[in-house]
Amino acid sequence: MSLTSATATTTDRARPRRPSRRRQVRRAAGSVGTYLLLVVIGLVFIFPFVFMFTTSLKTSEEVFRYPPRLLPTTPRTVEVDGQPVPIYSIPLGDAAYEMIVVESGIPAGVFAPPDDPAITTAWPLDEATPVTAVDGSPETVLVDGLEVPLFDVAIAGQTSRLAKIRDTAVAQFIVPGDPSVTSYAVLRTATPVERVTANPGNFGDVLARSGFDRNLTNTLLVTLLTVFGQLFTSVLGGYAFARIRFPGRDALFLIYLGSIMIPFVVLIIPLYQFMVAIGWVDRVPALVLPWIFSAYGTFLMRQFFITIPRELEEAAFVDGASRWTILWRIFVPLSMPAIATQVTFSFLYAWNSFVWPFIIISTGNTDAQVLTVALQQFGGRAADSPQLVFAGVTIAVAVPVIAFALVQRYFMENVATSGIK
Repeated sequence: MSLTSATATTTDRARPRRPSRRRQVRRAAGSVGTYLLLVVIGLVFIFPFVFMFTTSLKTSEEVFRYPPRLLPTTPRTVEVDGQPVPIYSIPLGDAAYEMIVVESGIPAGVFAPPDDPAITTAWPLDEATPVTAVDGSPETVLVDGLEVPLFDVAIAGQTSRLAKIRDTAVAQFIVPGDPSVTSYAVLRTATPVERVTANPGNFGDVLARSGFDRNLTNTLLVTLLTVFGQLFTSVLGGYAFARIRFPGRDALFLIYLGSIMIPFVVLIIPLYQFMVAIGWVDRVPALVLPWIFSAYGTFLMRQFFITIPRELEEAAFVDGASRWTILWRIFVPLSMPAIATQVTFSFLYAWNSFVWPFIIISTGNTDAQVLTVALQQFGGRAADSPQLVFAGVTIAVAVPVIAFALVQRYFMENVATSGIK
């Protein structure tokens, strides 16, 4: 083999193979399909929240409107003689005009072409002339098996021979500022001209009518105390189980971790009896004290502390640092992703807690209630005003969403680093 052929063979082997055109198209189509599927799933999950928020901005009439609409709207009006008058979209000929009502209750008929009775038009009888036969009798035609009279109806300057299906009443409409453009339609079925708007006053009504301001303050207080309590005890417990050697440490940790398996319903009666014994029933501290210890939080912090190199701790000991200093000056700053995860779960659990607050706080003691219990009671009292209930739910949902957005970077960092070896 010559040097030239050997060099060519080596070059061909070293050159990476490019994927075929068909494979590239298949990969691109797969990526597009994956993203489209994710977008559809995301829209399905986010739709209830969008519906909740838009409904909280509606009026009571819009909530019970049929067919329902997603966005809050309000009828457009024009001022006539100092009074707001609604605007309607009225078809006239081949176009539709924005008109207002000048007269209603005008006797009219519902007219339709004899060969196409599905196309109906409501028009005043004053502008319809009966069609008569040679002998002077009214001329009729069969429509859907019924004998109905024929009329010459002048609509938009054009006269058409139509069959009168039934009698009705219409309203007269004119274009504001141009009374020469006139039309007629049944007022009940006329289409109002609307614009997208919002009614943010619902949030103020909720806070004023149901005492949500006090319930919101109680919930914030209970949540913050629970989060800081769980974080403090979890950091201390996690460090003790991860770095301090003492007899029975591993067995005690397994027992403590096994408490996660105990259902909450088993603890309700003992906890309630304990609160009765110390006189904390119907008091806010009863919502905090039982939950400042978290086996899950301790486990999470312990597992993260184990990953911190011992060399850092040994170097700190050499420099004369105490365990307390090592914990708060070295371990805690390095554990921000785990702390963010713990704060997120603790915040959501404390904020959304319902069963224990519902049991320990009497329904008559509204000053000590939290937001979840207040919403449950408010849903029954405001059944005729769903927009106010949705406004209250929006307030309850907005706070944890904002809290998660603030710690999202640290939370995702913990998820990303959990798989690194």
